Amino acid sequence: MAAVTEVTERAVLAVPLRRVWEVTSATDRYAEWVDGVLEVTAHHGTAEVGRTYSERNRTVGPLTTRSTWTVREIDPLRRRVDTGTGFEPMHGMTNIFEFRRLTFDDGTEGTEMTYSVRYRPGLGVVGRTIDRLQQPGLRKAFQTSMRNLEDLIVAEGDTGTTTP
Repeated sequence: MAAVTEVTERAVLAVPLRRVWEVTSATDRYAEWVDGVLEVTAHHGTAEVGRTYSERNRTVGPLTTRSTWTVREIDPLRRRVDTGTGFEPMHGMTNIFEFRRLTFDDGTEGTEMTYSVRYRPGLGVVGRTIDRLQQPGLRKAFQTSMRNLEDLIVAEGDTGTTTP
C-alpha cells in the first residue's frame, strides 16, 4: 500500500469564526469559494455526519471529474472531516478543515483556518511522480480557497467588528 500524502495550508482570515463555520458548513456553497469546484451537483444543506454531497471539479487543464464526499466528523467551530471519491489515481481522499478563533489587537475577531488533504497516490512510481508535481498546485488552491472564503464573507457584509 502506498504511503499517505498530506498537504496542509494555513491562513489567517479577517472574518469571525462563526461566519467561517457557517459558510464552510453549507455544502451547497462550495463552488462559491473552493478553488477547483465548478459546481455542486447534489447536497444536503448544512453538513451532517454521514450525509453526502457531490461536485464537478476541475483537475488538470480542461479536464474535470465528478466527486462525492461524505461528512465523517464534526466538532462545531473547530474541525470537520470529509472523505471523497472520484479523484483517481488518488485513493482514500480525506479533507480536513480546522479552525481557531483569533482576537486582533483592535478587538476585531478573525479565524485561523487550516485546510488539509490526505490521500494515497495510486499507479506506483508514476502516481508518486504525479503526486509530487501536483502538491504545489494543491497548496496554491488551498490558499486561493481560503482567500475566496474570506472575500465572500466580507462581501456578504457580516465581518463581526467586535468579539462577543
